[in-house]
Amino acid sequence: MTTLAETFAATTPVLETPRLILRAPRLADFDLAAAYQASARARFTGGPVDRNLAWRGFGHMIGHWVLRGYGVFVLQERATGRALGTAGPWFPEGWPEPEIAWTLWDAEAEGKGYATEAALATRAYAYDTLGWTTAISLILDGNDRSAALAARLGCVREGGFTHAQFGATSIWRHPAPDAQGAGMEAYA
Repeated sequence: MTTLAETFAATTPVLETPRLILRAPRLADFDLAAAYQASARARFTGGPVDRNLAWRGFGHMIGHWVLRGYGVFVLQERATGRALGTAGPWFPEGWPEPEIAWTLWDAEAEGKGYATEAALATRAYAYDTLGWTTAISLILDGNDRSAALAARLGCVREGGFTHAQFGATSIWRHPAPDAQGAGMEAYA
């Protein structure tokens, strides 16, 4: 008998980039996600939090797929099979607009272009498959690495938004779907 988790994994789209497989979150990913959420590195994504709250956040990530029909993908490195973080279309309650989100769980994955590669692929998915005509990324003030990534993605800082849980954020507007460099053509 097929479990609900197996059905979820089998019916969630899989995206592929030159170095990554973007797939559904799995229970096996939780320990890495929880370790990240417990670390100081999670200060820009709602952490640090204990394992119990990390479990709730992980469930939120999966529940988003059920409620919205889309959500963040887990970034799996092709060469090693290692889960590195998440990226993808995201629009939970309290957000001003649909977002392209990204998080690297593994500090060793930073600075290698994985988040850029994943964000481009998932933005193309949001535009081409989900039919989005615009997207933002909410970046907490002080998260200079994510702001630099947003700029590399062609996003423009458009103002601020005060989130009830996270506080002051900047809204970064992604290029329109028809703009050069808005999606996977960056790999052509």
